[in-house]
Amino acid sequence: MTSSAAPRRSLVTCRAAGELLALDVGSVERVLRYTVPRTLPNTAAWMRGVIAVGEQLVTVLDLRERLGLSAAAAHEGSRIVVLALSGGRIGFVVDAVDDVVAVDPAMIEAAPPVYRGLARAFVQGILRRDERLYLVLDADHLVTSQERLALGAAVEELQHGR
Repeated sequence: MTSSAAPRRSLVTCRAAGELLALDVGSVERVLRYTVPRTLPNTAAWMRGVIAVGEQLVTVLDLRERLGLSAAAAHEGSRIVVLALSGGRIGFVVDAVDDVVAVDPAMIEAAPPVYRGLARAFVQGILRRDERLYLVLDADHLVTSQERLALGAAVEELQHGR
């Protein structure tokens, strides 16, 4: 007799400005110690710059500011979570990466209506785990296609010194 285990969803948990966040492990390519990115010209404040990861440049964004949370300087525990998204690789600065957890998808509840507009697109749901609430983020919607084009143009400008 075989028992079928309930499907699990693996999430990387992290923190930004005191908020508990979770990202699908399938979108996380790697986690790096924080290094100061090279600034990009003509971009929003939450777009920190670029870093070299292997042979490629990866755009680095501040997840705290992107989510409308309080801005803070990077510190010893800060990390850059590099995500492999449909439009390429993007790194997000977080205050800490905590764990990889496997959860029952039923533990993730729909995001409450308080999240509207762009913020609503970022949040897939709320995970209740160990008496804590995590915002489960939709990695593919953290940066719009228009913003990706602007980032691409800024990286191109940086590479070609225009």
